[in-house]
Amino acid sequence: LLIKMADVGDSNKNVSWVNSKGAWLAYILIVFGMHFFLMTIPIFSVPVIWTLTNIVHSLVVYAVFHHVKGVPYISEDQGAVRQLTYWEQMEIAGDPLATSRKFFIVFPVILFFLASFYTEYQFNHFIVNLMALLVAVVPKFPMFHKFRLFKINKY
Repeated sequence: LLIKMADVGDSNKNVSWVNSKGAWLAYILIVFGMHFFLMTIPIFSVPVIWTLTNIVHSLVVYAVFHHVKGVPYISEDQGAVRQLTYWEQMEIAGDPLATSRKFFIVFPVILFFLASFYTEYQFNHFIVNLMALLVAVVPKFPMFHKFRLFKINKY
């Protein structure tokens, strides 16, 4: 029985899906599926829909990538990633500048540009969309690796 060293390093199945075929497409389809669902609500205008799409995306990304820690199943790494957020697990699993990490940094920026364009750069929407962008992108900076603001989510 031979074990390849590459298989041992990729034992965290919690983050390995982001490198699989179609993962980015599924992510984009989910976000724009939510956007199209919001478009079916007749009381919302187009600028409000784009702003809501950006806000919901940013809050969900923050919660899933930067707040929830550990893995949702019994992992093979004997608890090595129990204290790490999803984003930190992605960094440990491979190259800190892996293509999947770049995608998850660039996508909120593109969504911000789309929201700003479709809101016609209205000041109120621009500020709200900018704040949503900061919520989605700032925690991804290397200086915030294993950083817990006000010791929230420390344990």
